[in-house]
Amino acid sequence: MSQNNNNGFTRKTFLKKLGAASAAIASGPFILGKSKSLSYQLEARNHPVNKISANDHVNLGLIGAGGMGQGNVATALQYNGFKLVAACDLYDSRLTRCRERFGNDIFTTKNYHELLDRDDVDAVIIGSTDHWHDLHTIHSLEKGKPVYLEKPITQNIEQAHKVVEAEKSTRVPLIVGSQFTSNIIYEKVRELILAGEIGELNYAEGYWDRFSQRGAWQYSIPPDVNTNNVDWEAYRKDLPQIPFDPKHFFRWRNYDDYGTGVAGDLFVHLFSGLHMILDSIGPEKVYATGGLRYWHDGRDAEDVVLGLFDYPKTNNHPAFNLSLRVNFVDGSGGGSSIRLVGSGGEIQFSGRNLILRKAAMPEEPGMSIGDFSEATREEYEEYYRKKYPERRARVIEPSEFEYRAPDGYNDRYDHFVNFYKAIREDQKVLQDGTFGLRAAGPALLANMSQRQKQMIHWDPAGMKVV
Repeated sequence: MSQNNNNGFTRKTFLKKLGAASAAIASGPFILGKSKSLSYQLEARNHPVNKISANDHVNLGLIGAGGMGQGNVATALQYNGFKLVAACDLYDSRLTRCRERFGNDIFTTKNYHELLDRDDVDAVIIGSTDHWHDLHTIHSLEKGKPVYLEKPITQNIEQAHKVVEAEKSTRVPLIVGSQFTSNIIYEKVRELILAGEIGELNYAEGYWDRFSQRGAWQYSIPPDVNTNNVDWEAYRKDLPQIPFDPKHFFRWRNYDDYGTGVAGDLFVHLFSGLHMILDSIGPEKVYATGGLRYWHDGRDAEDVVLGLFDYPKTNNHPAFNLSLRVNFVDGSGGGSSIRLVGSGGEIQFSGRNLILRKAAMPEEPGMSIGDFSEATREEYEEYYRKKYPERRARVIEPSEFEYRAPDGYNDRYDHFVNFYKAIREDQKVLQDGTFGLRAAGPALLANMSQRQKQMIHWDPAGMKVV
């Protein structure tokens, strides 16, 4: 595919003013009306599940059965086209938990090759640590197993290119698990942008802040964990062997050996959503700064990171600037949001709702004549009133529109339905390897920029550092 599924949208179709079409754009019933604001609820997608026979089920294998991996399985199983038949992890207790949670009959192993060799595994979910993403994905594709891969696509850009090469050479479906590309709120933002509802985009900003121990990756460490129940040697992959350290295993995101920092964990979500909305392939300049401000627990990863990204003009969007932030010590309580600002308004949104605020540049420029002499002021006022005669009062149209997802809406569920249909119905995936690389690239370069203390130039088309 190209960059994403356009869902039938074109700019020619939607370049209209919202004043006459706001009700038509809404996907659900009217909820609340006030003098200056309107609110709508979007409708969730309808995914019929009662027509899928047992023969059409996709039997899943899970590689990396931590919290994210098991959570992905639980979401996938909500769609009755999936069934879990095997799980792999390097920690015994997680395999036990998989049997407790998903059925005692599933096959479990610490060796992912044993899982991939099984004929009853049709596809895999990869929820392993970032430094294992490349091999787990490439070997799965080479075995003909479609892959649902947790973001970011890989730990570094070179590995990502190898994954994309394997995807292209095997022609086996690969979807990167940044679910915002399947979110109905993000699709509504895309629709409004295509309709020109904020004018010409010039600036975007996003943040993903946290204020909790678990949010800052202080994950629980079992008191009895040791090398008898963790395959530490396999976990280290091709890294030099060091003594067993449970923090490195359970709090792996904190360390450069295994993770990709806050940018690889969270910036990549924001990039994915933004690139889907704008049909963008990415920025050409990356600059980031940050530091370790609070979580002095031996980690490598900074807990506050700020990024600036320059997007060039393309056929799909004007040139604009993007700023991103992650703060793991946000005393206001944390949260996440994106804001797109244009010449005629702004859209602020998260995964649950969006608010469109429209504004119009005043037709009259106003007068700044206080420093002129009285005679000059009188002369200018007469000139001004001739050029801008008084107009008849007009009805004030609503200037704020809210769209909300239904209660209980789960965009990850929609992402897994797309994965199923890519396997069984040859549907295009919403985030293939190339899309995933272009979302991860600037996030990974943000880490490089802050460590090297310099701007990084990026070729988003060729997906390489210039």
